Amino acid sequence: MRRPQSCDTFVVLPPLTQHGVVFGKNSDRPQGEVQEVVYVPATQSSEPVKCTYIEVESAGATKAVILSKPGWMWGAEMGANQCGVVIGNEAVWTGDNEGDHDPTVKRLLGMDLVRLGLERGATAGEALDVITQLLEKYGQGGPCSHNDPNFTYHNSFLIADPKTAWVLETSGKHWAAVEVTSGYRNISNVLTITTKIDKKSEGLEEYARSKGLWNGEGEFNFCEAFSGEKKPGDARYLAGEKLLAQHTSSNNFKETDMFAILRDKNSEICRRCDAPFPTQGSQVSVLSSSRPSVHWFTATPDPSVSVYKPFIFSPNAVISNHTKCPESDKTAPHTLYSLHSQAVKRGSDVQTLLRNMEADCVKELEAVLENVGDDLSEFDELLKDCVETEVKFYR
Repeated sequence: MRRPQSCDTFVVLPPLTQHGVVFGKNSDRPQGEVQEVVYVPATQSSEPVKCTYIEVESAGATKAVILSKPGWMWGAEMGANQCGVVIGNEAVWTGDNEGDHDPTVKRLLGMDLVRLGLERGATAGEALDVITQLLEKYGQGGPCSHNDPNFTYHNSFLIADPKTAWVLETSGKHWAAVEVTSGYRNISNVLTITTKIDKKSEGLEEYARSKGLWNGEGEFNFCEAFSGEKKPGDARYLAGEKLLAQHTSSNNFKETDMFAILRDKNSEICRRCDAPFPTQGSQVSVLSSSRPSVHWFTATPDPSVSVYKPFIFSPNAVISNHTKCPESDKTAPHTLYSLHSQAVKRGSDVQTLLRNMEADCVKELEAVLENVGDDLSEFDELLKDCVETEVKFYR
């Protein structure tokens, strides 16, 4: 199996923040794969849901979601829903890859589970239950690349809402989860859950013992049992943890601090446009119970040369077609992706102007949110306006 070089997800909670929970993820995907940002309104349907490879039963009503996703795929690398739930996933490899746990068999992709959790979960805990129940029923697996059938893996997830976060790590149909209620946490391409387990699949220890992954002695350690040999991601996971420690030392961690972490090149958390597995998209979310949650997306590769643009769920939210891949070819670049790629190759000075626009947007939005009431209609075209302004700068 060909393994990506990077992918990182972070969460910071009070008391290290002043305005709720801050979530961030870099989505590192194969070179040439385009990641789009799409908005999907709430729906009501009894029809089965066609995911990337298989169908699952309808849940009836779904939440409105905004997703950053590979254009060819049904599922998403990361996203948010109207209830203030956010989810990101990571590729992990375990020592348990036979039968129902064979990741090469087409089942649910980890990205499908991200989207299903967002569409069906009103809280982080509900989204965790949605993902684990579907995982246990259908399993996970299938090519995670449109062009490479050997690009397969199991998944870990970071799920958050304005009050709490969950780390969920899986191997086939088995899983373990830990709740995070304060401080910070990050995940990368390695298992991190050890002996502290708050929720788990039924019969987890017995299964590990039957497969020879655990000898049954001492305290059960999920990471030790399922990790197998060391995998890519250890150094980056530790680097991410160090960056979180540095940026949270003020006890006033903001979205701009998460921007800085996701733009860090020395750690390889941020990967260049020309890397084998570039950072194809990036998301930062500030989740609040007292005011609207704000979700920032680049919709373009390499956040160090991209700008974050805000989205707020509102009654009539719309986004620009410039971040959507063409319906006639979902592997083709969207307008913003193409224009950004051209600007990066030219080394255009427009990126400095756009970065200033991002900083102004952060300040202006903060001022507006301090006094916002129940009417959120002023945010209906927030992301659309920002994207179309960026397009004008490039043109």
